[in-house]
Amino acid sequence: MINKELDKIDIGILNLLQKDASITHKAIAHILNISPTPVHVRVKRLEDEGYIKRYVAIIDHKKVNRGLIAYTQVQVKPHAEENLIAFLDEVIKLDEVLECSHLTGKFDFLLKIAVRDMDEYNQLLRNKLARLPKVDNMESFFVMSQAKQETGIQLGK
Repeated sequence: MINKELDKIDIGILNLLQKDASITHKAIAHILNISPTPVHVRVKRLEDEGYIKRYVAIIDHKKVNRGLIAYTQVQVKPHAEENLIAFLDEVIKLDEVLECSHLTGKFDFLLKIAVRDMDEYNQLLRNKLARLPKVDNMESFFVMSQAKQETGIQLGK
């Protein structure tokens, strides 16, 4: 559910910025039919309150030679808080790991990994992932094609 503090204008600003973070405040104002000054004030408030965490450019993995995407499930044993924390402290340092989510179920973590090719993935698996604290079991899935990739959350519908 959307926070009640967000009104229609805030939601409009967030939706526009999610589609194109480089859009100007003037362009947002024109689209939302308000003046640029309130847009600037609202964007600053949305940043300060943590609704906008950061601005990024989404690059094509293949064009930067990181075209092999893998989702790797990791099981940590024994299940103790200090083991989970030790794993997290190390895995977040790996540049190849784009995302790390703590899960319910058989596996503890799901990693999204971007590497050049299968050889590089094999090296990552053997020389880095398998050596992380308390790793017991891993299972990997490789992306063959992608039908949809969204980074934004549609608000206000």
